[in-house]
Amino acid sequence: MRKQISAACYSISTPHSLCLFPILHAQGAHKLRHLILIAGAIAASVVLALPAAAEKLSLGALSGYLNSLKTATGEFTQINDDGTISTGRILIKRPGRVRFEYDPPEETLVVSNGDTVGIVDPKSNQGTQAYPLHRTPLSIILARNVDLTRARMVTGHSSDGKTTTVRAQDPEHPEYGNIELVFTGNPIQLRQWVVNDDAGSRTTVVLGDLRTGMRIKDDRFVIPGLNTARPIDR
Repeated sequence: MRKQISAACYSISTPHSLCLFPILHAQGAHKLRHLILIAGAIAASVVLALPAAAEKLSLGALSGYLNSLKTATGEFTQINDDGTISTGRILIKRPGRVRFEYDPPEETLVVSNGDTVGIVDPKSNQGTQAYPLHRTPLSIILARNVDLTRARMVTGHSSDGKTTTVRAQDPEHPEYGNIELVFTGNPIQLRQWVVNDDAGSRTTVVLGDLRTGMRIKDDRFVIPGLNTARPIDR
C-alpha cells in the first residue's frame, strides 16, 4: 500500500506548528495499526539491547559528550506522531549542520547549513522550504557550545536504570518546543531523541550506531534551491 507525504507538517517545532521531518500517512486503519505495532517493537528492541543497569549520567558529562561529537553518520528510524515510520541516513557536522536523507519512496532531504533548515521534497511542487535553525529544538544539540547545566534549559533529567533521558528547551523561547534526548553510558552514546512541538505532536528518531570522527565535506550541507526558497519566519 502506497504511503503519501503530507507537506503540511514536519516534526521540529516552528512558531506555526509546522514540523521539520515529513510525517507520512498510511492509507487505511489496518496499515496504521500494523505500523504502530512495528514502532513499539523498534522501541522495545532498543531497550533490550542496552546494558542491565547504569547510573544516571550527569548533565555536565552529557554536555561534554555532545560537544565532543564533531562529526557523525548513521542510520535512523523515525516514528511519527500517528505511528507511521520512515527511515534514512543522518550526517552531523557540528556546530549547526545536519543532513537527513530519507529512504525511498519518500526521498525527502532535510539539511541545516548552520543557520537555516531547508526541506526539499522532490515529489511536491512547493520548492524548497526554509526555516531558521534557532527556532527548532534540534538547535540545542547542534549549538557550538552545548551547556545542559544552563538555567531553565533542562526541564527533565531522569534514569530508568538503563538509559538517561534529558528534556531540554531554549530557556529564552520555551514556546519553540522541546527535545528529549536518550543516552546510554560506558561509553556515553546518544540513542534517540523525541521532538515535542508546540501543537502537541511527538516525533521519535531512533539512531543506529553512530560512526564518529570522519571527515564530511561542507558541500553535503548546502541546501538545494535555498536562493529561491519559500522562507517561513526567517
